[in-house]
Amino acid sequence: MPPTLALDASATQQDAHVTLDFLMRRMRQKTDFPALGASITRIQSLSTSETENLHTLSEEILKDVALTQKLLRVVNAARYRDAGMDPISTVSRAVTLVGMAGIRNVALSLMLVEHMDDKQHARQLKEEFLRTVMSGTVASELCANARRAEEAFVAALFRSLGRLLVEYYLPEDATQVRDLIKASMGALSDEDASVRVMGMGFESLGQAVGEEWGLPTEILGHMRAPQGRMPSKPMGPTPEQLSWLASLACEISRTMLLSEPTELGSKFSALESQYATPLALARGEINDAAFRARKKLSELASALEMHVPQGDPAERLLDSFYEDVPSPEANEMASVDELGLGTEHNDFGDLDLDLMLDVGHDPVRILNSGIQDVANTLADDFKLTEVLQMILETVLRAFECHRVVLCLRDVKSGQLVGRIALGEGAESIRPLFNIPLDSGQGPPHLFSAACMKGVDTLIKNAAQDNIVNRLPVWFRDRVQAPTFLLLPLVMKRQGVETVMGMIYADKMRADSLQVDQHQLSLLNTLRKQAIMAFKQASSSR
Repeated sequence: MPPTLALDASATQQDAHVTLDFLMRRMRQKTDFPALGASITRIQSLSTSETENLHTLSEEILKDVALTQKLLRVVNAARYRDAGMDPISTVSRAVTLVGMAGIRNVALSLMLVEHMDDKQHARQLKEEFLRTVMSGTVASELCANARRAEEAFVAALFRSLGRLLVEYYLPEDATQVRDLIKASMGALSDEDASVRVMGMGFESLGQAVGEEWGLPTEILGHMRAPQGRMPSKPMGPTPEQLSWLASLACEISRTMLLSEPTELGSKFSALESQYATPLALARGEINDAAFRARKKLSELASALEMHVPQGDPAERLLDSFYEDVPSPEANEMASVDELGLGTEHNDFGDLDLDLMLDVGHDPVRILNSGIQDVANTLADDFKLTEVLQMILETVLRAFECHRVVLCLRDVKSGQLVGRIALGEGAESIRPLFNIPLDSGQGPPHLFSAACMKGVDTLIKNAAQDNIVNRLPVWFRDRVQAPTFLLLPLVMKRQGVETVMGMIYADKMRADSLQVDQHQLSLLNTLRKQAIMAFKQASSSR
């Protein structure tokens, strides 16, 4: 006797619980994706908050060295720079030029691929990653409003999270889903096939994990396709519209992945007819958006050195696959700004090979690049905090520091106090920095003495007896860095040298912070740039 519908539903529900529990156990055993979830949540909340700023977003990205390097490589390869413009070498300047939401979208995309390095099924993971980012890029291309484009990118990107997780943690199930879709000759959707194989759809899995990660409510609301019939009237700029747009974008990327070029025209026309009224799509708009999205995804893949073998299905998502196919914009120069970020240039500068290639860590190269970044910023209208952030970031990356803190002179107290901090746990120690600049309170401790004398000081081993007794109590009790560097900022004001601030940098192993004369000279240049920024900021008031 065939099973009843009630029994089928019960069995499906049981399969869903088993699948979700198994996925969660695997994720807990491998710490990469839970850590990814925390970072994604933090970056997403920072980039959409009106109260947060460049400093906090840059600091979050800088916590991941690999992410930092890849983001700078992509931003430079995506040619955000005008012709002749120097390479972008700091996250701070990248955020300034591209915008917080733009950098957020690049970072989210890179974080997904950064945590998917299982070589056993790398090819399929690569395909799923490209498909996911294609969905986000197409969604952003279909939005005329820049702010809505950023939201659309995120909505479509996270709609595909469940499929990525299954491909990463449950590759056998992912293979069964693909085989089932293929056997159905495309009649089954990804969601229907995943329910048949696992008892739970990709979208439901993704949303469950998103809830576990604590993703914002607005993202969770877009992670499952809207239910019911599609609206028959044009929709305004509402969350519901974004959800339908994410559905269309995911369908477009699926169509591109599974179709031959000669089939795309008719299939895009069918999708356009279906979504034209509720999303107010113009004739040919899907085809144009897909064309631009392919160019942008190709740019990203090239920057990441993500090679797709000829004949691989994922190749259909890249511009190279269509080189011999006439495009609707064949006679126009298309923008190659990355991931729908809204920055267009007609001239492209040369790429910085050091940023594009995987070279060894070179403090001098990083210092020189940072100095150039700061110089370019000082030549334009700038915010003082942005310049100081770039300088701190350059020091942090050049010497692979654990923490860096910038102290500035407080007008009321006349003391140096911590103002900006970068690095692991740096924000928690920043308020501790309170450095007197007079000797009226007894013998000065090491920090006060270095600043009042304007002397650069490198302490290689802070545990030595002759050093310990000269350290501030708050430093011995709370900061406890075994090696650190002090760089006072001294500026002449009305002919008198005045201590304006101090850069502090540390590492967590004694003798690990090494600075040679050439590097010290470059640090001095950075310091002069900080002082120049103070002067220019004062004169513009």
